[in-house]
Amino acid sequence: MSTPSLKVEDLHVSIEDKEILKGFGIEVKGGEIHAIMGPNGTGKSTLASALMGHPKYEVTKGNATFNGEDLFEMEVDERARAGLFLAMQYPSEISGVTNADFVRSAINAKREEGDEISLMKFIRKMDEKMNTLEMDESFQHRYLNEGFSGGEKKRNEILQLMMLDPKIAILDEIDSGLDIDALKVVSKGINQMREERKEDFGCLIITHYQRLLNYIKPDFVHVMMQGKIVKSGGPELAERLEAEGYDWIKEELGIEDETVGQE
Repeated sequence: MSTPSLKVEDLHVSIEDKEILKGFGIEVKGGEIHAIMGPNGTGKSTLASALMGHPKYEVTKGNATFNGEDLFEMEVDERARAGLFLAMQYPSEISGVTNADFVRSAINAKREEGDEISLMKFIRKMDEKMNTLEMDESFQHRYLNEGFSGGEKKRNEILQLMMLDPKIAILDEIDSGLDIDALKVVSKGINQMREERKEDFGCLIITHYQRLLNYIKPDFVHVMMQGKIVKSGGPELAERLEAEGYDWIKEELGIEDETVGQE
């Protein structure tokens, strides 16, 4: 089995005729953890939504491939079945659908007809992953995200990640709103995926804060400004950003203070 890859080249994305991404490029391979950091309004969440196929975002230029296939020729469900996963910044609530039913349906949607996961295998796996994430078993029977706190929703996104075993995961501010204990638990789940799946799992983490990267050590850190990556480095880059902010990068690259008004 070949190593999974998400490759984005010269990507331009607009919303309501306003250009948000302006030549974004990156390649994430299995076995790699990439972190994208940047000021508010630089297009980080726009990137995640566009790659997953949100209809509100218009790709005007550039291309993206997932395991060598044209990502933008795939429907949203096809991207998910192929192994692309998005943990959303603001997970939706779905009344009347339990966590367990939602996750089992998502797993079976990726399988061939007649090869659905058995109920006992599903229950064992879900119990194991929920134990890792320190989630009470009652979460299985609650409606998807309904009445969940912000931290519970984020933990639930990581539960879905661990259950679905994607090839490349995009985590959009998975750390926002988490206290330190929840942050450690969420990081534990991601690190377990990294350790168990090795070269068969890659991850793109979008975050404002270096604190998450204290628990999930990235291989690459990228700074995003004005709709594209302007600087890349290792974990030490995130540490400097935490200590000094972004002004030194703006000064180094001659970037004017500007936001695109759309995260």
